Amino acid sequence: ARATDIVVLVVAADDGPKEQTIESIRQAQEAKVPIVVAISKVDKPESNVESVKQQLMNYDIMPEEWGGDNLISEISAKSGAGVDGLLDNILLQAEILECTAPTDGQVRGVVVESRMDKYRGPITTLLVQSGTLK
Repeated sequence: ARATDIVVLVVAADDGPKEQTIESIRQAQEAKVPIVVAISKVDKPESNVESVKQQLMNYDIMPEEWGGDNLISEISAKSGAGVDGLLDNILLQAEILECTAPTDGQVRGVVVESRMDKYRGPITTLLVQSGTLK
């Protein structure tokens, strides 16, 4: 969480928060990083968005529409519904925080994950914090 300005937490509407979700919430809160929530699988018949929101309140995630600070989007990865709204919420949160990064100078960032692909060689996922990677 210390490597980013905004955390996007994805929670399944048919499952609710799991242990890894709860750990992610704790880490983001400890780092004082705002959390934007994406409730996924809303198109499944057994989904219960309101129940997920109630469960998230147990971990101090309060939806903005209920008077809290957390922006929540309902999405379907299958159909793509709600993804534009999630992107809007991320951009809104970034505007509120006035997130900017210098694009001049040396590249600086954090490696999120890396692996070795037998055909392409080393593969790395990075979060660029400043500079421009070419």
